[in-house]
Amino acid sequence: MGLFSELRQARRDDAELGKGLWRRAHDRFRRGLDRFHQVLDGVTDDSLYDELLPIADELAGLLPRVRAVCVTAQRTTPSEGLDIPPELAPLHRLLSRAGNDLATAAQAATMTRLGTSDVDSVRRRAAVVGALVAEAEALSR
Repeated sequence: MGLFSELRQARRDDAELGKGLWRRAHDRFRRGLDRFHQVLDGVTDDSLYDELLPIADELAGLLPRVRAVCVTAQRTTPSEGLDIPPELAPLHRLLSRAGNDLATAAQAATMTRLGTSDVDSVRRRAAVVGALVAEAEALSR
Protein backbone atom coordinates (compact mmCIF):
# COMPACT_ATOMS: atom_id res chain seq x y z
CA MET A 1 0.00 0.00 0.00
CA GLY A 2 1.29 3.46 -0.87
CA LEU A 3 1.48 6.37 1.53
CA PHE A 4 -1.67 8.03 0.23
CA SER A 5 -3.59 4.77 0.23
CA GLU A 6 -2.63 4.22 3.85
CA LEU A 7 -3.73 7.73 4.78
CA ARG A 8 -7.09 7.28 3.04
CA GLN A 9 -7.57 3.93 4.78
CA ALA A 10 -6.71 5.45 8.16
CA ARG A 11 -9.28 8.22 7.65
CA ARG A 12 -11.86 5.66 6.56
CA ASP A 13 -11.09 3.54 9.62
CA ASP A 14 -11.47 6.59 11.87
CA ALA A 15 -14.83 7.39 10.30
CA GLU A 16 -16.20 3.84 10.39
CA LEU A 17 -14.54 2.37 13.48
CA GLY A 18 -13.82 5.44 15.60
CA LYS A 19 -10.68 5.62 17.69
CA GLY A 20 -11.83 3.66 20.68
CA LEU A 21 -12.95 0.23 21.67
CA TRP A 22 -14.20 -1.08 18.32
CA ARG A 23 -11.17 0.17 16.42
CA ARG A 24 -8.90 -1.60 18.89
CA ALA A 25 -10.88 -4.86 18.55
CA HIS A 26 -10.64 -4.69 14.76
CA ASP A 27 -6.94 -3.80 14.81
CA ARG A 28 -6.16 -6.63 17.24
CA PHE A 29 -7.72 -9.10 14.83
CA ARG A 30 -5.85 -7.59 11.87
CA ARG A 31 -2.52 -7.80 13.72
CA GLY A 32 -3.15 -11.48 14.48
CA LEU A 33 -3.87 -12.06 10.82
CA ASP A 34 -0.67 -10.23 9.87
CA ARG A 35 1.28 -12.46 12.27
CA PHE A 36 -0.21 -15.58 10.74
CA HIS A 37 0.78 -14.46 7.25
CA GLN A 38 4.29 -13.56 8.42
CA VAL A 39 4.65 -17.11 9.72
CA LEU A 40 3.31 -18.46 6.44
CA ASP A 41 5.84 -16.38 4.50
CA GLY A 42 8.63 -18.07 6.43
CA VAL A 43 7.55 -21.63 5.59
CA THR A 44 10.09 -23.27 3.29
CA ASP A 45 8.53 -26.75 3.13
CA ASP A 46 6.18 -26.74 0.12
CA SER A 47 3.84 -29.42 1.47
CA LEU A 48 3.46 -27.61 4.80
CA TYR A 49 2.88 -24.34 2.96
CA ASP A 50 0.17 -26.02 0.88
CA GLU A 51 -1.54 -27.19 4.06
CA LEU A 52 -1.33 -23.83 5.83
CA LEU A 53 -2.36 -21.65 2.89
CA PRO A 54 -6.08 -22.63 2.91
CA ILE A 55 -6.17 -21.97 6.66
CA ALA A 56 -4.61 -18.54 6.11
CA ASP A 57 -7.15 -17.80 3.37
CA GLU A 58 -10.01 -18.85 5.62
CA LEU A 59 -8.75 -16.61 8.41
CA ALA A 60 -8.28 -13.70 6.00
CA GLY A 61 -11.89 -14.12 4.95
CA LEU A 62 -12.94 -13.41 8.52
CA LEU A 63 -11.47 -9.88 8.57
CA PRO A 64 -14.30 -8.23 6.60
CA ARG A 65 -16.79 -9.96 8.87
CA VAL A 66 -15.01 -8.69 11.98
CA ARG A 67 -14.90 -5.22 10.45
CA ALA A 68 -18.65 -5.32 9.75
CA VAL A 69 -19.37 -6.27 13.37
CA CYS A 70 -17.11 -3.49 14.65
CA VAL A 71 -18.60 -0.90 12.27
CA THR A 72 -22.09 -1.85 13.39
CA ALA A 73 -21.08 -1.65 17.04
CA GLN A 74 -19.47 1.75 16.49
CA ARG A 75 -22.61 2.99 14.72
CA THR A 76 -24.94 1.80 17.50
CA THR A 77 -22.67 2.54 20.46
CA PRO A 78 -19.93 4.98 19.44
CA SER A 79 -16.69 4.64 21.35
CA GLU A 80 -13.79 7.03 21.43
CA GLY A 81 -12.34 5.60 24.63
CA LEU A 82 -11.74 2.21 26.17
CA ASP A 83 -14.85 1.98 28.33
CA ILE A 84 -16.87 -1.11 27.45
CA PRO A 85 -20.63 -0.48 27.39
CA PRO A 86 -22.19 -3.08 29.70
CA GLU A 87 -24.77 -4.11 27.11
CA LEU A 88 -22.02 -4.82 24.56
CA ALA A 89 -19.51 -6.45 26.91
CA PRO A 90 -20.30 -9.96 25.57
CA LEU A 91 -19.72 -8.78 21.99
CA HIS A 92 -16.45 -7.11 22.90
CA ARG A 93 -15.35 -10.26 24.76
CA LEU A 94 -16.02 -12.40 21.68
CA LEU A 95 -14.08 -10.03 19.42
CA SER A 96 -11.17 -9.88 21.87
CA ARG A 97 -11.08 -13.65 22.15
CA ALA A 98 -11.19 -14.00 18.36
CA GLY A 99 -8.17 -11.68 18.04
CA ASN A 100 -6.29 -13.47 20.79
CA ASP A 101 -7.09 -16.90 19.41
CA LEU A 102 -5.97 -15.77 15.98
CA ALA A 103 -2.61 -14.83 17.50
CA THR A 104 -2.55 -18.27 19.13
CA ALA A 105 -3.23 -19.85 15.72
CA ALA A 106 -0.21 -17.96 14.41
CA GLN A 107 1.84 -19.38 17.28
CA ALA A 108 0.57 -22.87 16.46
CA ALA A 109 1.61 -22.32 12.83
CA THR A 110 5.07 -21.30 14.06
CA MET A 111 5.32 -24.47 16.13
CA THR A 112 4.23 -26.48 13.09
CA ARG A 113 6.85 -24.74 10.97
CA LEU A 114 9.47 -25.65 13.57
CA GLY A 115 8.32 -29.27 13.56
CA THR A 116 7.13 -29.39 17.17
CA SER A 117 3.44 -29.56 16.34
CA ASP A 118 1.14 -30.64 13.52
CA VAL A 119 -1.22 -28.79 11.18
CA ASP A 120 -4.26 -30.17 13.00
CA SER A 121 -3.51 -27.88 15.95
CA VAL A 122 -3.52 -24.91 13.59
CA ARG A 123 -6.81 -26.07 12.07
CA ARG A 124 -8.37 -26.42 15.52
CA ARG A 125 -7.29 -22.90 16.49
CA ALA A 126 -8.57 -21.48 13.20
CA ALA A 127 -11.91 -23.23 13.75
CA VAL A 128 -12.20 -21.61 17.18
CA VAL A 129 -11.53 -18.19 15.63
CA GLY A 130 -14.21 -18.79 13.00
CA ALA A 131 -16.72 -19.89 15.62
CA LEU A 132 -16.04 -16.80 17.74
CA VAL A 133 -16.52 -14.50 14.76
CA ALA A 134 -19.77 -16.26 13.85
CA GLU A 135 -20.97 -15.90 17.44
CA ALA A 136 -20.07 -12.19 17.43
CA GLU A 137 -21.99 -11.73 14.19
CA ALA A 138 -25.05 -13.43 15.66
CA LEU A 139 -24.83 -11.30 18.80
CA SER A 140 -24.48 -8.05 16.85
CA ARG A 141 -27.73 -8.57 14.93
